[in-house]
Amino acid sequence: MTASSRWWTVALLFGAILVNYLDRGALSVATVPIMREFSITPAAMGMLLSAFFWAYTLLQIPAGWLVDRYGLKWTYTAGFLLWSLASAAVGLAGSVGQVFALRLLLGIGESVAAPASLAYIRGAFHRDEQGLPTAVYLSGMMLGPALGALLGGLLLERVGWRLLFLLTGLGGGAWLLPWLLAAPARPHIPEWRQGGPEPVRAAWGAVLRSGAFWGITIGSFCYSYAWYFYLSWLPGYFVLQHRLSYSDMGVATGLPLLGTAVMGLLAGRAADRVVRRMGRPIAVRRNFVCAGLGGAGVALLWLRGAGTAAAATLVLVVALAGIGIASANFWALTQALAPSAIAGRVFGYQNTVGNLAGIFAPILTGILVGRERSFGTAILVAALALMMAAAFLSLVRERHVSLLELARRPDTAPSQPR
Repeated sequence: MTASSRWWTVALLFGAILVNYLDRGALSVATVPIMREFSITPAAMGMLLSAFFWAYTLLQIPAGWLVDRYGLKWTYTAGFLLWSLASAAVGLAGSVGQVFALRLLLGIGESVAAPASLAYIRGAFHRDEQGLPTAVYLSGMMLGPALGALLGGLLLERVGWRLLFLLTGLGGGAWLLPWLLAAPARPHIPEWRQGGPEPVRAAWGAVLRSGAFWGITIGSFCYSYAWYFYLSWLPGYFVLQHRLSYSDMGVATGLPLLGTAVMGLLAGRAADRVVRRMGRPIAVRRNFVCAGLGGAGVALLWLRGAGTAAAATLVLVVALAGIGIASANFWALTQALAPSAIAGRVFGYQNTVGNLAGIFAPILTGILVGRERSFGTAILVAALALMMAAAFLSLVRERHVSLLELARRPDTAPSQPR
């Protein structure tokens, strides 16, 4: 596989995850009109927003296994088709129950995206190159919701929420043709990985005693809680708290996410350069992640006192810039830890933990907003979650050279203390 073909695949993965987040975020954009049409409370809407994550979370590890077993191309094709049709069908739903069921199907289809994409980057790029392709891929996670908010706000005002789902769900199908023509059926093994198969029989006791394991597990949950707070309730926050129109809501929601994408690309590239110079990928990427998440948590506290939509947007631009600094290096940190032979399952595990937060964040936020008639406490919880994520991820140390080392057979594991 040539360098250009690797980057073409990364570009296609970027396009797919952009569509992925545009489709999953459509319900957040349409939160207020759906609440009004079906006469449901914020707490009930929180349950509806969380439905996607129930199936998505449950299937992360099985999806990772499918990618490891059957490869990237056809597992992703099947998932993309399912999630596009499920998203479009929401526009035809006649009840809350039907929307709930279709969001479950959306979660099933989208479950393959993250394990497949991250496992591909882990296998195709050297560890001192992984920050930039990861940042390119992850920028789709920010640009998708940003585009969805900007486009969705306009569509809500002009054609209503039902056509919003039909247009965004079916429109993404244009991605399939270049994917089928260019995607690799099986991952290419670069020269630096051709020294023989990696051992994958795990000494799980060593893994469970590792600070890296618990740092990434708890850090992933806390980081993802704040991220899904943004994605699920930020459009509703601007409409309910600041009384913005749908089109103005799209701008206020989209601008911070655009800044996150730009900052993620810059931070991923900068970290790659530092890794090449210092040769310490775990320490470098951990420091980027902790600085970004900690700064984002502190900035988010100011959102509670933002009295205008303009002030709130400015605070969110700063807070989400911190998320951007952390985002690419957060996943690249796992890539530095994960053995390529089981990379899909490792990323599936991490995404499972993170998306458990996707179940709780919309529900808890809906309950708090319904009880208090404001977003103050919900914002505080999200800010504290970011600070906790930074604290736990700081537990990852260079002595945890890789999860591969921790997962070696007991008779070949290094004898020095961890």
